[in-house]
Amino acid sequence: MPLNIKDEEVHRQARELAELTGKSITAAVREAIEEKLAAARAGAEPRRPNADALLAIARRCSARLKARGLTSDHSDLYDDQGLPR
Repeated sequence: MPLNIKDEEVHRQARELAELTGKSITAAVREAIEEKLAAARAGAEPRRPNADALLAIARRCSARLKARGLTSDHSDLYDDQGLPR
C-alpha cells in the first residue's frame, strides 16, 4: 500500500537518511518508524548515543568531585531571591 507524503522537507530528510545509512529510502523510513514506535510504546523518547555518552561522563565527573569534596551548590553566587550577586 503506497504512502503519499506531500511535504518536500520530509522527502528531503528521507533521502538524506537513506544516503547516510546506506539503505533504501523505504528501509531507512521503516527503521526510523520502528525505532520511534518502540520508544513511544515504552513511554519514552529515544536518546541519542552522544547524549548517553555525555551523561555517563557527567556522572563519572560528579562522582569524582564528590569523592574529593569539591562540590558546591553555588549558593555563594546568588542572593536570597536567586539573583546573581
